[in-house]
Amino acid sequence: MRPLALGFALALTLPPFPLGFLAPLALAFLLRGGFRTGFLAGFGFWSLHLIWLPQSFAVLFGPLGTLPFLPLVLLKALTFGLLFALTPTPLLRVGGWVVLEWLTEQGDLAFPWGFLGYALVEAPGRVLAAWGGVYLLSLLVLLLAWGLARGRYWLLVPWALLWLLPLPPTPGEAQALLVQGNVNPLAKVGGDLGQEVYPRLTREGLARHPEAQLVVWPETAVWQVPEEARGVLAGRSLLTGVNLYGPNRAVLYREGQVLGHYDKVRLVPFGERFPFREALGGVYGFFFRAFGLGDLGDRTPGTRLAPIGPYGVMICYESVFPSVARTLAREGAEVLVLLTNDAWYGPSFGGRQHFALGRLRAVETGRWLLRAGNDGITASIDPLGRVVAQIPPHREGYLLAPFAFREGKTPYVRFGDWAVGLALTLLLLGLILRVRAPGWRNR
Repeated sequence: MRPLALGFALALTLPPFPLGFLAPLALAFLLRGGFRTGFLAGFGFWSLHLIWLPQSFAVLFGPLGTLPFLPLVLLKALTFGLLFALTPTPLLRVGGWVVLEWLTEQGDLAFPWGFLGYALVEAPGRVLAAWGGVYLLSLLVLLLAWGLARGRYWLLVPWALLWLLPLPPTPGEAQALLVQGNVNPLAKVGGDLGQEVYPRLTREGLARHPEAQLVVWPETAVWQVPEEARGVLAGRSLLTGVNLYGPNRAVLYREGQVLGHYDKVRLVPFGERFPFREALGGVYGFFFRAFGLGDLGDRTPGTRLAPIGPYGVMICYESVFPSVARTLAREGAEVLVLLTNDAWYGPSFGGRQHFALGRLRAVETGRWLLRAGNDGITASIDPLGRVVAQIPPHREGYLLAPFAFREGKTPYVRFGDWAVGLALTLLLLGLILRVRAPGWRNR
């Protein structure tokens, strides 16, 4: 059962746990072994990394809410088993692991959780994500593990430096008021958005912080911008999520007019859209009735990732996709704004995990990130990934959040997922060496 324990230990090195500095040590023991090792390690890893799923769904929906957890963990463990079976040497596994991470960001069933690069999210060395994204960080963690497995213990010195690197200040010249309504997620599904909360909190917040130039409300905060908003905002701009029956929309509003909108492109599978509905309609219907959700329909996805003026808006789930933030920055976004509703995570650590993953989008793009959550975490994150202001979750409130508009393109925005190409090269190199030089078979 050693692989199971190692997989569990590896999960403890990723957010929200504070043991990221141990990630290469756990991995060093997982660069050998076949399908059984990979499957057991994957089962241990995903069982802990995704434990928020049954924790949150059981509170919201009762015992039936735990049912999706085991099939998901088994499926993810199977991908680890197949990875280990197809990459029998450490060098192959280093390259293959990063390629597998990239594949989980692709397609209609994309679920880009559990990337090894997030072990560095609390380390100043996360700034390297500006050069190659989270995939470069994953590759560095794996290469260090490979070196340690081969006795190259001197590699612990540069690894330690990634945790001790001093970072320069990044002043935020502008101010935004981020509003956290703390509305019950099941009430929102039932149609009660609690939208009267947002004008009230905004009025209170602007009375205390009149210097705020922008107001941000979270995902699906209102049915439409209320008439009283114009007087409350007093000429300021508002970015808010709008709850429509079709798209999941964000709008930019100022002085009585909607200046632009963005419709969420990356919809949550089995949450906002239901894959294979024609074949699984009866199964979906059973769960909808069991959870008291009525007859849920699919949301309509947006057709293009594009900023609204200078604001690169992401909606909830989109913040875990490196490609989303990169595209927004490439299209001219000068600040990232995340509207989210993490109340679905309930009392679990899922909300904190989602928050940690999204922090790297600021680093990758070299942009400030303003995050407004229905029940938190509401925060401002600077382009180096530091949380410079936040308010406690699970209560209503507002936050004066510093930020700045920034132009230019980081190497990651400019060149994209080149680190995945490097990982693929390592994978192919390992295959060539394994075939041509038997002495490399264990390397």
